[in-house]
Amino acid sequence: MRWPGAGATKAFARPQRWLGIWWAMIAVVVVGSLLPALLLPDLPEGSDKIEHLLGYAILAGMAVQVFATRRALIAAALFLVALGVGIEVAQDLLTTTRAMDPWDAVANTCGVLLGMATALTPARDALVRRDSR
Repeated sequence: MRWPGAGATKAFARPQRWLGIWWAMIAVVVVGSLLPALLLPDLPEGSDKIEHLLGYAILAGMAVQVFATRRALIAAALFLVALGVGIEVAQDLLTTTRAMDPWDAVANTCGVLLGMATALTPARDALVRRDSR
């Protein structure tokens, strides 16, 4: 069985490990975003936007670490933006304690852009260097 994205990864010794970690990170974000609000800690008003920005920046930054091609990075970015919007819709339709907030989707998208920008830095291959040790 081929993992989604397996053909577009960087030259890792064990690409499935890093793809699996990326998908697990996505699963944590999805589950955390759909948990009942009663189970979540109280945060200062508006601070959740920083949480959204950082969460999606980390997901996109990990995609930069995992995927080798521009096409794969664009696909990952579009997927993450769609995921962020989809989660907001799901919060409205599938939960009774969460509500859709378009500003959360904006923060998610900004986070994706921020994380993808790491592709322009020398740190873009940090995981490959670590994996080759």
